[in-house]
Amino acid sequence: MKGASMGRGFTGWHMTGVMVAFFGVVIAVNMLMATEASRTFGGVVVENSYVASQRFNAWLGEARAQARLGWRAEAKEENDGELTVRLSGPAGPIDGALVAVEAEHPLGRLPGRAFTLQGTGGGRYAAPHALPPGRWRLRIEARSGARDARFEQDVRL
Repeated sequence: MKGASMGRGFTGWHMTGVMVAFFGVVIAVNMLMATEASRTFGGVVVENSYVASQRFNAWLGEARAQARLGWRAEAKEENDGELTVRLSGPAGPIDGALVAVEAEHPLGRLPGRAFTLQGTGGGRYAAPHALPPGRWRLRIEARSGARDARFEQDVRL
């Protein structure tokens, strides 16, 4: 009774099945990841890279001028859904500025919005219920007299 109690054992067909299953899982995961990546980021940072490259030095100059200005902007949620921006400079809070915000959802799932914030004093500017809850990328533009500054900040409301 040679081999009667033993099965066939591990054969070449078993190894083929293991290899096909392994690579099938790897390929399925890669396909899923590639699909999700292409759905959540379109890949466009600037519309025209040549024009952007021509403006690069001007952007650097604007950034240096803004750094010399010394303004800071801090955006956050206050009072249950109210978007606020606190604007300050080297001398303290900045009142009487025009503060505009462009908000976009980082993954593009919700439409972007643009609005102007109202000054409430003490360098605080607010827009009640301007955005639904979630994560937002804000482009803040502040102008006071002949001086202006631009900021970009991510917030969660």
